[in-house]
Amino acid sequence: MIFLRNLSVFLFLVSNLLVSQNKQLLYDFTEIPQSLMVNPGMETSFKWYGGVPLLSGVSGYVGSNGVSVNDIFADDGLDINDKVRDRMVRGLSTKDEFSGNLQLELFNIGYRSSDPNVFYSFGAYLEMDNISYWPQDYAVLLFEGNADQLNRRFDLSDLKARGSMVNVFHIGVNKRVSNDLTIGARGKLYSGIFDYTSTNNKGYLVNTEGSNNTFTTTLSSDMKLKTSGVRELNTAQEDDELVNAIMKRAFFGGDLGLGLDLGFSYNLNETTVISGSLLDVGFIYHSGDVVSYSLKGTASTEGIEINVLEDFADLNRDYWQDLVDEVEELVPFKKYGTGYITFRPTKLNMAIRKDFGESIGGPSNDCDCDPLKGTSASLRSRYRNSAGAHLYMINRPRGPQMALTGFYTRRIGNILALKGTYTVDKFTYTNVGLGLNVQAGPVNIYAMADNLFSYGNIAASNYASFQLGLNIISWGRK
Repeated sequence: MIFLRNLSVFLFLVSNLLVSQNKQLLYDFTEIPQSLMVNPGMETSFKWYGGVPLLSGVSGYVGSNGVSVNDIFADDGLDINDKVRDRMVRGLSTKDEFSGNLQLELFNIGYRSSDPNVFYSFGAYLEMDNISYWPQDYAVLLFEGNADQLNRRFDLSDLKARGSMVNVFHIGVNKRVSNDLTIGARGKLYSGIFDYTSTNNKGYLVNTEGSNNTFTTTLSSDMKLKTSGVRELNTAQEDDELVNAIMKRAFFGGDLGLGLDLGFSYNLNETTVISGSLLDVGFIYHSGDVVSYSLKGTASTEGIEINVLEDFADLNRDYWQDLVDEVEELVPFKKYGTGYITFRPTKLNMAIRKDFGESIGGPSNDCDCDPLKGTSASLRSRYRNSAGAHLYMINRPRGPQMALTGFYTRRIGNILALKGTYTVDKFTYTNVGLGLNVQAGPVNIYAMADNLFSYGNIAASNYASFQLGLNIISWGRK
């Protein structure tokens, strides 16, 4: 069926174009300034740093835990409609998701205050986030219909989807409280560009035996789709109009919200560190260009009923339109513009790290690399090797998602650091990642990628992720 083929193509395009995410490679990678973004309480040794605008922090992921692009579109001689039916309509459940995230740093700057125990950072980044769960009963209804599905209730709550594009301005403070404890916090101001959400749907569609006809069809619905900014962007006629609309809403011309990040690092002993962070505890109030829709009510019908004897003189009447009008009166479709609140996808990180091997001191042997030297809270030595475990959780419409990572970090001289990870989550049990950090004088370059074993055939992968950036760092050279 052409419609179903287009539907499946649409779902995959949404998943891949809107490429928040688990940054297990970046977390606790203390040589990289952007690790402060995933734990504002990480121990820092920078005097100052400046990210290269638009290049300092670029990251994204796409994921689909139930089916891959290759499962549907591979040139394997099978009919695409058969693959859609067997691998999606009958093969997926409402727990299967299509999701993606893209972050782009506009700028990121950090500096140490006159109190060497305090480090400030500030900046802005653009973020797109999307998640859609597979609407199982909708797919069955569209693909197979409900004519032979007597007494089966098609659950309308299967539809859960939300997505947004937001510009985030942030300012953070990191304080070394003692030789063992570092804490941090970051305030965020959200400027929403667009948003859509449809996550609290209820109702059903069911066929039962009829009294005047074969079936009685009952629709009971309580559904909502809320959008903000979508109409304004959709009506832009030219590329420059679209850019202007995005820029206006990105810089306080759209929806506004507040958020908070918290984090800490604590040394249990000289070589053992526990850390944690809680990110994006916040909300956005959508009040600009709000267009929302609702479908609420209950109606039962046995189809078009004509009494030939009573209606003989009026057989030219549009009985189909009468039926439509009757259903719409009982289950009205409404459009309204009331503002609404959405909460950000809050994330939790917890980790334990064990350092071992040779002590290598600061980032460079020929510099005064310890900006806290001589204070009551001098920095501890770094070590050639680190290993540990990292737990990540994110709040999603169908409940929290978790990922567990084991990691190993190896520092080679003061120039190169490598981090390897093995992650288990709902997308894959074989996610091996690698992060590379290079410090060439003041220039810091890093690149990271997940699920490396899938790169031989990326279309067959259920998950792909990347991070990269370019910074200028001062370690306190004399």
